[in-house]
Amino acid sequence: MNDILMNVTYFGMSFLDPYLMFLTAAGVFFGIYVGAIPGLSVTMAVSILISFTFKWGVNEALALIAGIYYGGVYGGSRSAILINVPGAPAAIASALDGYPLARLGEAGRAIGLTTVMGVFGGFIGVLCLAVGAPMLSSLALLFAPRDFMMLAVWGLLLVGSLSGGTVSKGIFAGALGILFGTVGLDPLTAEPRFTFGSVQLTAGAPYVAAMIGLFGVSEVLVQLHELSFPVVKQRVSKLLPSWRLIRKYLPLASRCSVLGVVVGALPGAGGDIAALMAYDHARRTVRNPERPFGEGAWEGIVAPEAAAVGSVGGCYIPMLTLGIPGDAVTAVIIGALYIHGLKPGPMLLLETPHLFWFTVGNLALSCVWLAIFGFMGIKLFARIVEIPKSSLLPMIVVLSAVGSYAIENNPVHIYWMLGFGVAGYFLKTYGYQVGPVILGIILGPLLDSNYRRAMISASNDPAQFVLEFFTSPVSLALLFLLTLTAFRGQKFERTEDR
Repeated sequence: MNDILMNVTYFGMSFLDPYLMFLTAAGVFFGIYVGAIPGLSVTMAVSILISFTFKWGVNEALALIAGIYYGGVYGGSRSAILINVPGAPAAIASALDGYPLARLGEAGRAIGLTTVMGVFGGFIGVLCLAVGAPMLSSLALLFAPRDFMMLAVWGLLLVGSLSGGTVSKGIFAGALGILFGTVGLDPLTAEPRFTFGSVQLTAGAPYVAAMIGLFGVSEVLVQLHELSFPVVKQRVSKLLPSWRLIRKYLPLASRCSVLGVVVGALPGAGGDIAALMAYDHARRTVRNPERPFGEGAWEGIVAPEAAAVGSVGGCYIPMLTLGIPGDAVTAVIIGALYIHGLKPGPMLLLETPHLFWFTVGNLALSCVWLAIFGFMGIKLFARIVEIPKSSLLPMIVVLSAVGSYAIENNPVHIYWMLGFGVAGYFLKTYGYQVGPVILGIILGPLLDSNYRRAMISASNDPAQFVLEFFTSPVSLALLFLLTLTAFRGQKFERTEDR
């Protein structure tokens, strides 16, 4: 009984301490606007702010970081919806239907709905962290390289959902992305691949710059043909979605939130893969959307947003229980814990159990502030779409250039961005979607490195490599899900064709 009371006390510390509340609120507010600026990643913001927390207490540092984390993951969807430039990789899927909604004058309602579903997903993530951390962390520990390889293949099956109705073009775009993803040094041997003797290419294609170019710069080039089109007035009088709309999409948001937690708990997966998988899940399971996917379906923003924000709680699970980062941000947070004299891993919960419940409470408080700040400034943000294109398009290019440079203060990233922008323009001109290209760039290296690790673990014996898929329960379950997804995808495509 005393242990329960102590856990409740630690859970409520952030809610009862005004200073911790202020730090969490400041983190969420700052994170939202950092996340909305393309190229200014949450990882970069957390890395910079950790240097200011060296002399702080661990609770104060974790409160600020948690707020920035939640705010940044959510904030990326704002620029994705308004100007078709995802502020963060996790918002790539939100742009697929969010931007068409903005072009229909629904930017305000779209941001309002993503806020509600993002907060809902965040609370689901916190609940799963509190209840299922040991179970999910044990599951993540069972994943072998072949399982991560299958996870990458599973993600690549999303090209059918992101192809815009032409699967062959989606496969080509996805293969093009995988090709770009192999540029640079080999992850196992450090041999240069497709660098053509250029030192600048050895670092590989930065997927954030590629994302900004393919979505932002290419859209600017496309919009140059539509400068004479009238500006679409946005309906921002009613930002809070109706209860009927929330209730309608709550089951989908619940499923996608749990999916986001599970994917987030897998080391190295993170919110971007969770959001894309959730979008694919929505496209496969929702049979009668109000609008087709890719043309402004509400389900197309509900699913990825719930999964992306829900994945934050999932990413904390392996970090706190195993000492393994769930994504890049939690890798930085692990460094912060070491700085403050803590050692993330199984002993962390035994030696400092109060830290776990403080973190759970602080993440819940971050969701509360996300609900408050999420509705602030929506009307101002929505007016961005109403700026004349002759003024807006140059601003997007400048913002894209600044964001690409800010990733690593490397001017080469600007050239990558421009190159991908021109390539994206031609892809869009000939009916190809740019989403599968980004998917290939993100998942290609994951597939490549884990396939080779799996082969090494099987002593480079193809028969042993295949046999291990059927001797591991995790591999067998993933193989079944992979086959089921491929079969259902073919059935779904045939239904759409009819």
